[in-house]
Amino acid sequence: MLMDRRSFVAGAGCAAAVLAAPTLAKGRIRGADAPSNRINVGFVGTGRQAFGANLPQMMAVPGVQAVAVCDVDSWRMDEAQALVNAYYAHREGAASYRGCRKAGDFREIIQDAGIDALMISTPDHWHVPMGILAAKAKKHFAMEKPISLSVAQGRQLAEAVKRHGVTARTDSEFRSLRPQNHAVELVRNGHIGKLEKIEIVFPSDPPPVGVQPDMPVPPELNYDLWLGPTAAVPYTEKRVHDRRQHDQRPNWMRVATYAQGMIANWGAHYFDVAQWAMNTEHTGPVEVEGRGEFPVSLWNTMINFKVEYRYAGGTLLTCEQTPTSKPSISYFGSDAWIRLDGYPGTMTSSKPELVTLEPEPGELDFSKTLWDKNDFIAAIREGRQPLEPIEVGHRAISIAQIGLIACQVQDKLRWNAAKEIFEGNNYANGLLAAPLSRPEWAIAD
Repeated sequence: MLMDRRSFVAGAGCAAAVLAAPTLAKGRIRGADAPSNRINVGFVGTGRQAFGANLPQMMAVPGVQAVAVCDVDSWRMDEAQALVNAYYAHREGAASYRGCRKAGDFREIIQDAGIDALMISTPDHWHVPMGILAAKAKKHFAMEKPISLSVAQGRQLAEAVKRHGVTARTDSEFRSLRPQNHAVELVRNGHIGKLEKIEIVFPSDPPPVGVQPDMPVPPELNYDLWLGPTAAVPYTEKRVHDRRQHDQRPNWMRVATYAQGMIANWGAHYFDVAQWAMNTEHTGPVEVEGRGEFPVSLWNTMINFKVEYRYAGGTLLTCEQTPTSKPSISYFGSDAWIRLDGYPGTMTSSKPELVTLEPEPGELDFSKTLWDKNDFIAAIREGRQPLEPIEVGHRAISIAQIGLIACQVQDKLRWNAAKEIFEGNNYANGLLAAPLSRPEWAIAD
């Protein structure tokens, strides 16, 4: 799905034919793409996820217009603006198009009355402040996962969404992937018997980097705004992202101040579908314990871990990462097991007939699930909840966060999902809220 601007534009003709994307010329517009019906979207964060998925996918949804891009890295922002303008010029058959503006401060996008919805694709430490401000401004938003860095943060965001009545979607595509939702179907429809265990394996991490030198801040980067609510620390490239590229996994994903490693990055996907399969997407486990390694380096997110969760119904959920592991999720029932390897997931089963078994009338059927960006826009238009609302995304990432805490305290913990606290462990409870290093960025709702 990763593509640069040239290959994206070169392929736009094929995409337009497949999607039958309407022209923007007002005289020929009907239906969802009429100016009065169009949903104007602003893109906050124009890194790897924006270029590889969010920009091309959102622009391909009928009735959507990308009207603004925003980033603290002006090189990335310029590239994103050029990509959007080139896409619409090609779609209109015009020599040029200049309808996409840019802004270096996300608050300009949130306050713009001409923007209906946001696609938030920033580093994880910015998700909650931006989401709360968007909700207060009555802006619908889709937010990259993981949506928060702590259980307390996630709860604050979920409550803001509820209070202000906006449509807000956790932007994980796993519920839209047919292999993944097919597996959930099979489990929920009882085809593997009583669900007894779910095993998740996360992909391995690159080795931590060594000591990094302080470096001059690149002229294209507003580093102070990039840091935002986190502590002011010297710039070094391996803390942020490699300069003048947008197709590599960013460095900040391995720094615990800004992200929480693979247990959260892939956990936001896998824990969500696991909870969906268990029908526990609005609650959580009752017990958690685990062990992991915490590198003493700039890249210090947890690696090489194993965590076990016990649910009230008796189901055991395990997750692990090793230096050579590859992603998979397996469901074990009293009658059969099913396993999905890789992305989007190749299914195998102890009962091979389950691999191609489709739901019968009256059973849960997710085969017609909308793709994630289409689901977000349809939810706005229809005034309904998206496939993975922020509340559900919060519950999913909470599983990663309490697992991380269990590894930090190295103890078996009792989890009260209703109150979102640990029972009988005040030290662990003290880790449920991410510390705020720069109070000027405290966002109250």
